[in-house]
Amino acid sequence: MATLKEPQPHDVFQAGQILNNTYEIKGLLGRGGTGEVYLAHHQIVEREMAIKVLNSIFSGNDDYLELMKREEQMRMIINDAVVRYNECSRTAEGHVYLVMDYIDGPSLNDVMADRQLDVGDLMIVAQRVLEGLVATHAQGVVHRDLSPDNIILRKGDPGRATIIDFGIAKDTSAGARTIVGNDFAGKYEYAAPEQLEGTATDRSDLYALGASLLAALRQQVPEVGRSPMEIWRTKQEPLDVSGVPAPLDGLISWLSAPESGARPTSAAEALAHVRNLLETGGETDSPTVVPTPRREAATPSSVTPQAEARASTPPPAHVTGVPKSKPAAKDKADDGKKRSPAVPIAAGLAIAVLIGAGLWLSGLVGGRLPIAAPYRFEAVLGAQGNGSLAGNAPSEEAANVLANAFNRSTGVSVAPDALALARGAPSENWAARVGDLLRLLAPLETFSLALSDSAGQLEGFAPNTTVRNETERRLEAWANAASVALAVDVVAGPLVLTPQDLQPTLDALSTCGRLFQSGNDSGAYALGDTITITGDVASDRDAEALRNGLAQTVGDRNLQVNTTTLNDDLCAIRAVLPPVTGDVVIRLYSGETGERSTTGVFRTGQNPVVDVEVPATMTEGWLWVLVVDNTGKVFHILPNAYNEEQRIGELGEVDGDVRRIRVLWSVPEVQEDATRLAVQVTEGDYGKSEVIAVLSENPLFDMRRPRDESVPSVAEALGEAVEGREDEILGLAARIIDARP
Repeated sequence: MATLKEPQPHDVFQAGQILNNTYEIKGLLGRGGTGEVYLAHHQIVEREMAIKVLNSIFSGNDDYLELMKREEQMRMIINDAVVRYNECSRTAEGHVYLVMDYIDGPSLNDVMADRQLDVGDLMIVAQRVLEGLVATHAQGVVHRDLSPDNIILRKGDPGRATIIDFGIAKDTSAGARTIVGNDFAGKYEYAAPEQLEGTATDRSDLYALGASLLAALRQQVPEVGRSPMEIWRTKQEPLDVSGVPAPLDGLISWLSAPESGARPTSAAEALAHVRNLLETGGETDSPTVVPTPRREAATPSSVTPQAEARASTPPPAHVTGVPKSKPAAKDKADDGKKRSPAVPIAAGLAIAVLIGAGLWLSGLVGGRLPIAAPYRFEAVLGAQGNGSLAGNAPSEEAANVLANAFNRSTGVSVAPDALALARGAPSENWAARVGDLLRLLAPLETFSLALSDSAGQLEGFAPNTTVRNETERRLEAWANAASVALAVDVVAGPLVLTPQDLQPTLDALSTCGRLFQSGNDSGAYALGDTITITGDVASDRDAEALRNGLAQTVGDRNLQVNTTTLNDDLCAIRAVLPPVTGDVVIRLYSGETGERSTTGVFRTGQNPVVDVEVPATMTEGWLWVLVVDNTGKVFHILPNAYNEEQRIGELGEVDGDVRRIRVLWSVPEVQEDATRLAVQVTEGDYGKSEVIAVLSENPLFDMRRPRDESVPSVAEALGEAVEGREDEILGLAARIIDARP
């Protein structure tokens, strides 16, 4: 069983959670940029499953949903060498998740990092993977990202190798869409040369298998270079199989021939050959095979008729283990260098420069700049302050203009030669206009810009809504002036927003006491979360101002403002109350029935009864209770002329773990004892009143207040009483009594 990751509060699922009344989450297997993978137990069939879930911000993104839906469609493929997909579903919170079989075992990448597999084991792995590819290719699906990471040895057994992760698989049926477009997808180290040009066929998966087998044998990821030009050049060469034992050397060379036509015609043909090798112990009657010649890329100064003649002469080679008439790759000396880790590249990113490189190398043979069609330009600013340029430029001067504009916009220095010189720019002043566009992106914290002829797409992250809106306005003006169809998708931050970040804004916008927030128990609001604001405001206009003011702070998070509008008198008292809650509770009852009122609504003739409750263990402190009436007066309920006792330990009665103190009584109770106080809703005397109870370490006032006072008088006295004494307030509660006809 795989080692589970340490859970985090912000994880989408938690251990013990049940999905769809079926899948019990056991723990987290791994986290990624767009989601997470969990180990789950199928409670009905008693089997372990893997669940891939998108984060909420991506669960609403059509492109990512398309990835999940396409991967889920793999469920039609039933083969022991291919992971089995079960279903795709969505939680009540909006998280889209994909359920598949859990393959218990290390990946080929894990194994090659730990030990070297022998030739026999790798031939068995090749057989299993080819069996899986036969099944997937028969359904018109190309994996496109086959690598040691995506080959799992179930229980560590090469004979049970299983292909996983079809997240960027391509449907090759007529009219079908490719999940992530027709651009490059996969890992450069294992991708076939044609994938750099956006083409992926069944034979592309065969190339990736050959590269994976070579990496596993040597325990090294293939070295393809670090710059786009290096990658393009390396992919034109056969893989170096020097020192690889037979028959694995021939198999790798055949599977990974740079020209797709020199590879097996299908996974089925390759599988039949591998099975034959395993049955015969690796012996083959294949003759010496000469590789298909490839012309060396050259610069204008090095290209001569003699050089071209030399390039067209194939070098001799002897390759074993390759079926008859199938070309194999020439040998190169092993330089013994440590190979760099595999680098996953997102679809479309940096592919333009690779295509441009090919045009450059072919077009300059005649001494002229090639024509790039389409004419592309890409600029990326990453979250870690890293950046890159790729694509075309019409001249060295234009390349310098673009590189300088990118530097001024991002602070990241890039070399102009990252751009391939080519003709075919959409307009004469194209470079200047794109430079202007780059400068408009300066306010964004991250962005990915891709232009192709007179169309483009920009995705970015702005620090707040104001910056996002202003940037989008300027981008629209630029696109109109440049006649470019620019699709813009900018997310507004901040990326991290905590309740502590939000509270100062709430305090500044409050007009009727403290405002409260809720929506996330993890200590931070993620993008896409819903933030709910509750509390009271003095008018409906204040509620609208609250929405508008917070919209600039919360960014792309959902905002719900659920406030109650109170009158000016209530808000005047609320404004001077300290932001304390504590353990004080006010409960309302019907004087006629004794039943508890949860709404606080009382009709004409009805008699509200009020209790103040505190924990029975609380015996120290002083209680002060008042009613802010809807007539503009404040009535002091405790202490009053009949009862000046305020010490909490001497008030009310203890019932279990609660001390109940009745401050407003029913009419019959007042008739029994004239020192008690009662209120009753009279005709025409409608509106909202409020009962407020404050428990403090010491009396709030030096003397008992009069029976009733004006709101301004009490507000002034209360403000002075609590100023600098907030720490002495042990608890505070307020409750509205809504008198209606």
